[in-house]
Amino acid sequence: MASLNKFRQFVEDLGKKVHNLNADTLKILLTNTAPVNTNAVKGDLTEISAGHGYTAGGTAVGSIAYSQTAGIAKLTGNDVVFTASGGTIGPFRYAVLYNDTPTSPADPLIGWADYGSNLTLADGQTFTVDLDQVNGILQVQ
Repeated sequence: MASLNKFRQFVEDLGKKVHNLNADTLKILLTNTAPVNTNAVKGDLTEISAGHGYTAGGTAVGSIAYSQTAGIAKLTGNDVVFTASGGTIGPFRYAVLYNDTPTSPADPLIGWADYGSNLTLADGQTFTVDLDQVNGILQVQ
């Protein structure tokens, strides 16, 4: 994944037990509208249209794990792959990580990656959100 930019609200939400990063369902959605660090929930964003292999709400990150070693906690999970089928996906530029489990607030945001330019997947093409298995998606120190 390109560098993760955290949403400000995520920091507060950690302290208020909104996230259980070891058990909740985390998802990645795609957008072509630049997120800002003051966004707080999925509803603050404009997601790309569903269809052609992209599901509204994005795709769940598999094998989520949150653990600590020597006082440094890290969140890991499997890469997320989007595949265009029967048409195009996009354009999009940003991949946003959010928590799909909490209901109050609903769908709190965690962070986003900026891929630098608009991307459109043609039929049959894939896009992989590469989640760092060594350093983790994020670390808390």
